[in-house]
Amino acid sequence: MDLGALISESRNPQTLDLDNLSTLAMVSKFNQQDATVATAVRQTLPQVAEAVDAAAAALQNGGRLIYIGAGTSGRLGVLDASECPPTFGVPAGKVLGIIAGGSAALQNSIEGAEDDEQQGARDLQQVALTASDMVVGLAGSGRTPYVLGALHFARQTGCRTAAISCNPDSPLAQAADIAISPVVGPEALTGSTRLKSGTAQKLVLNMISTGAMVKTGRVWQNLMVDMKASNHKLVDRAVRMVCKATGCDRQQAEAALQPVDYETKTAILMILSGLNGEQARQRLVQHQGFLRAALASVNR
Repeated sequence: MDLGALISESRNPQTLDLDNLSTLAMVSKFNQQDATVATAVRQTLPQVAEAVDAAAAALQNGGRLIYIGAGTSGRLGVLDASECPPTFGVPAGKVLGIIAGGSAALQNSIEGAEDDEQQGARDLQQVALTASDMVVGLAGSGRTPYVLGALHFARQTGCRTAAISCNPDSPLAQAADIAISPVVGPEALTGSTRLKSGTAQKLVLNMISTGAMVKTGRVWQNLMVDMKASNHKLVDRAVRMVCKATGCDRQQAEAALQPVDYETKTAILMILSGLNGEQARQRLVQHQGFLRAALASVNR
């Protein structure tokens, strides 16, 4: 696919005068363009939902959710993966972000790394990819060789695959089981896919990871009940979560949280059911970590 023919590489007729605008007018143009991104993503929601279900199935079956990309797309994948352990309590590496060029590419541009198709496959081999995993390839252009190589290898391994790109019918979309292609149109700054394309990818990643965690029992109502209370701010959040979930006061919440190492989900079940800490933990294990199901079993 010719790079110049891509929608994401074409010139935006609404921003031809960027260099001749006042600062306020310029940022207003950026904002007007950004406002179109959510609408473009909305058109892909059936495919996003399919990816959420596939990611949840991989996690429930002992596999991993693996993002792989280059440049801005790769950094977004690493960012989303790195936020899952503290937010949802998943073990490190259960949601994994891989970027072309390795960790050095997170802070420094290593643009040539994206051209090596075989390296994409090698990087997945390096993390011992199995058929139980799900691989999500990220590339704004939809044609990055590194990501294409990774997706081809993942499919050969037997993984479910998804592709997130911002050009319709791209090679990346054709290489994946699930193609998520929000068409955001030409960038305000021609070819700078860290703008609308990057925003669209971030929105989709937010939904995939958060949705998969909801589907695997790490959210109750709209509370992140598997959050790791690893600092003072998060301890306070855990206390407030227990108060909101149960109607108890802070003293009761702290009394329930302390003996169970600030496991928010366990403390909520203890207060709402009358179970002690060990009983609550066992009940959650019996129901694969789903608090709603655990509570229903107590109230039968």
